[in-house]
Amino acid sequence: MMNIKNKLKNKFFILGFSAVGVASMLSISSLQAGAKSDDSIERVEAMRKLATVLAVVEQNSVDDLNYTDIINKAIAGLMSEIDAHSSYFSEKNYKDFKVQTEGEFGGLGITVGMRDKALTVIAPIDDTPAYRAGIKAGDIILKIDDKATMDMALDEAVSLMRGKPKTPINLTIIRKNETKPLKINIVREIIKIDSVFVKTIDNDLLYIRVSNFDKKVVPDVKKGLEKSLGNRKGIILDLRSNPGGLLNQAVDLVDLFVDKGIIVSQKGKNESENKVYEATKGGYINIPMVVLIDVGSASASEIVSGALQDHRRAILVGEKSFGKGSVQAVWPITIDGSEAIKLTVARYYLPSGRTIQASGVEPDIEVFMGDVPQKSEDNLEVREANLKKHLENELKKVEVNQTITNNLENNELEDNNKTVITKEKISKDSQLKSGIDILRSMIIMGNKK
Repeated sequence: MMNIKNKLKNKFFILGFSAVGVASMLSISSLQAGAKSDDSIERVEAMRKLATVLAVVEQNSVDDLNYTDIINKAIAGLMSEIDAHSSYFSEKNYKDFKVQTEGEFGGLGITVGMRDKALTVIAPIDDTPAYRAGIKAGDIILKIDDKATMDMALDEAVSLMRGKPKTPINLTIIRKNETKPLKINIVREIIKIDSVFVKTIDNDLLYIRVSNFDKKVVPDVKKGLEKSLGNRKGIILDLRSNPGGLLNQAVDLVDLFVDKGIIVSQKGKNESENKVYEATKGGYINIPMVVLIDVGSASASEIVSGALQDHRRAILVGEKSFGKGSVQAVWPITIDGSEAIKLTVARYYLPSGRTIQASGVEPDIEVFMGDVPQKSEDNLEVREANLKKHLENELKKVEVNQTITNNLENNELEDNNKTVITKEKISKDSQLKSGIDILRSMIIMGNKK
């Protein structure tokens, strides 16, 4: 989820040409801004250090780098070191970013993020090329066509995966319990998403699947409730492989099931970023609920599941969520607005005060997909310290990789029945089955009170 703000705080002109000159101007600027004396001295020393490095690189690098190249690389390095979601947009990348957020483009229907500096699939979106090809939450993308993703910026990877509709792309991935990298061929499409599916289970339960938080989620959920809730005794809310979306839709969805209290708060360094979103008293639906989550549940879906958990309004079943609970803002950094930076400016906090970022939401009852009774040991249980070596070893296996063709059988969540969750579907989905059993137990216990 991202709060996009296109604003240029201060227009400025570079009046000097040397590294020392730039450092001096920045130092004077910070002093004039009214910084504390000790702070100002520290800033001056830091600026001098930066200026020295820039000058040494300009004068001694074996590569022929002009000063603009050096500054751009310095900015890109700074942003990538802040966190996985902050980045520098060159002129080309910024144009691509605006196309992504404002225009129509060909894509795969896949949401990705950086986890321990590896390009990781948060979730494929239902009924998209990536979903139909069998891409799964938690897959690590090793190569995009012939380009390795190690040390690649997130925005560069996203840009490579976008393209003209009907053009092919090959993703090389590593996946849990697979001994070799998998090569998956996908054809790009214009991504059109139906985000809400409402079905019944045995006539007494309602199943609501939300695959993505677009602007129609809450209206569509309300329509589904009005049409199908009736006298049903409980609700299964399925947020698995939901990568997030619009904050207001997440807040309003929780508001359907909670009548008072904080839903989520947003806190940043600047007071203007601090906000609190609270429940209202209208339209409260008070029947037992179970929420399904997994590693592909991120951002807005973590806000919904975490808020319902904190309010003791639902039992969470499944796996620990992804852990994306931060807000990014975009600032143009050139006078003509052709380049920009994307910076994390705030984090989301659940009603209990806990943060989602990097921590994720823990289910109340942990259940793994399929027939696996406990957490599997596999070659993806690696952390940042040894991840790069691990990925290098996986790249060596690519020459003998397997290929997955587009095949709906690869996706456990696929279900062609549009109105009813079938017994066959339930038998193949251990998380859903556990959720149904728990929900029925909640209904029985509620009736005994």
